[in-house]
Amino acid sequence: MTSKTEGLIAAPLTAFHPDGTVNLAIIPSYVAFLQSNGITGVFVNGTTGEGFSLSIEDRMAIAEQWVKAASSPFIVIVHVSHTCQSSAAEMARHAARIGARGVGEMGPIVYRPISVEGLADHAAQTAAEVPELDYYYYHIPSISGICFPMIDFLSAATSRIPNLAGIKYSHDDLVDYALCREFEGGRYDMLYGRDELLLCALVLGCRGAVGSTYNIMAPLYARLRHALDAGRLDEAGQWQRLSMKVVRLLAETKSFNAALKAVMKELGLDLGGVHAPSMNIEGETVIRLLDGLKALGFFDVASRYLASEDTAKGGCK
Repeated sequence: MTSKTEGLIAAPLTAFHPDGTVNLAIIPSYVAFLQSNGITGVFVNGTTGEGFSLSIEDRMAIAEQWVKAASSPFIVIVHVSHTCQSSAAEMARHAARIGARGVGEMGPIVYRPISVEGLADHAAQTAAEVPELDYYYYHIPSISGICFPMIDFLSAATSRIPNLAGIKYSHDDLVDYALCREFEGGRYDMLYGRDELLLCALVLGCRGAVGSTYNIMAPLYARLRHALDAGRLDEAGQWQRLSMKVVRLLAETKSFNAALKAVMKELGLDLGGVHAPSMNIEGETVIRLLDGLKALGFFDVASRYLASEDTAKGGCK
């Protein structure tokens, strides 16, 4: 396994043209936007990126463009989950060919394993296709419906998956998360994936995290972490509570990804709409969202985009 992850990994949205085709040209601008706000890397084609709504060909093209646009030490981890194991393996092998840092995979979301050993066996099949890459299990029970304790998964997987790097832990069971962090002396890279609970994970020793709202307010989380590191827990809590309020406003639109895209457009990157069955938002819904964010003072601590002549050609305002 490569060194453990430090900092924030964004879960990028997938940009679409008005006709619904993928907008690959904007990705270099997107990389510049994230890097200018201190983001460490990306977890591509995940739930924020609508990976399950895309074809394998589109997912591979997106992953390839992110790797091409990024430069070391910017991290690219590619989400390869699919209902068909051979399709997941194909995307994993492609990730290896293009030079990604690693792959992430949740368990099968339709024919779910009935035991943690079955889950570990499933993960081991994909991981074995790319022994040279870091493999992350993607624990997100709200999407996958798979909710085994991850400490049990690590116990079952550690002997099955030599290239197991860790877990993208998008769940709120902080006891289980803490146990996983301590497993075998802290062997695994435990990337926390609930933005609105980041402070709790940091207190438990989290050093790397993956999230959707890191796209729009990485500076807020930087202030949170700085306050915590300086021993100012009350201040860190204030930043986390602001994050929680922002997440709530996004969720109240009933289309979280579309709401994120509306905010990204306001910040300087127009990523288009979302794919069905997700719902686009417009008109009064967008106005209420932006007004609510302004009332919170969100734009004082939001991400900023410094457009250059070259990157602006990718689709920035």
